[in-house]
Amino acid sequence: MHRPLILLLPLALAACGGSPSSSPDPAATAPSNAAAAIPDAAPADHRPALEAYHWRLVEATTGTGAGIDALTGGSGDALQLDFSDGGVQVSNVCNNMAGNVALDDDRITVDQVISTLMACADPALTARESAIAERLPGTHRIALTVGPPPRLTLSLDNGDVLTFEGTPTAATRYGGAGETVFLEVAPERIACEHPASDGRCLQVREVRYDDEGIRTPGDADWTPLQEIEGFTFEDGVRSVVRVKRFDVPAPAVDAPAQAYVLDTVVESETAAQ
Repeated sequence: MHRPLILLLPLALAACGGSPSSSPDPAATAPSNAAAAIPDAAPADHRPALEAYHWRLVEATTGTGAGIDALTGGSGDALQLDFSDGGVQVSNVCNNMAGNVALDDDRITVDQVISTLMACADPALTARESAIAERLPGTHRIALTVGPPPRLTLSLDNGDVLTFEGTPTAATRYGGAGETVFLEVAPERIACEHPASDGRCLQVREVRYDDEGIRTPGDADWTPLQEIEGFTFEDGVRSVVRVKRFDVPAPAVDAPAQAYVLDTVVESETAAQ
């Protein structure tokens, strides 16, 4: 929301002649009154900073300062928020969660939160999901501080305070939005000469889908690829992944000129023996 700034200019009063009055000139008080009438500066736009980082929860406390173990407990990666396109996604819980986001200066409103409904075998993840699902919807006070690392603080109306640390997204690190492509990953690695891959690379080929999500014929040739950031290869498992492809600015000697970052695994199956 943008509020116009009103600039109050002093009024120049022309002399009309006659004897000067001994009464105070009302215009003499105008500067102080005008200063009081000037509105606040335009509200801060937090959206670029929110979208530039992955936000990992590092602390969660109640209004009395007690820790919220349901949000911070358990093993594995911490609860994570990612903001983009007017929404927020929640990661490292049982299910995929997402909601709409509206920003208004130092207030953030999250609504229409939806989630998949898969069962979870990890009680800690189940508790974490319930705890964030209870707290995330609503309007909260937001504060961002510069780093390193940057910090995001959400102050809830019930007194809870959630503190997150930011790590740059791939788009931030590589300086652009990247290109979305689909890659099929073969179930076995192949020999390659790249020194950073211990002589064993992924074997991938680009695949395409039509507007109805049906794979189109004419797959590209298999090629070696050093890695897909965020993707864990399993020997004997064939996968199709959606990735972001980025041009690497000024790559190091022997380093690839493009980087591939996992978006999601589209399909996965154990290859026939």
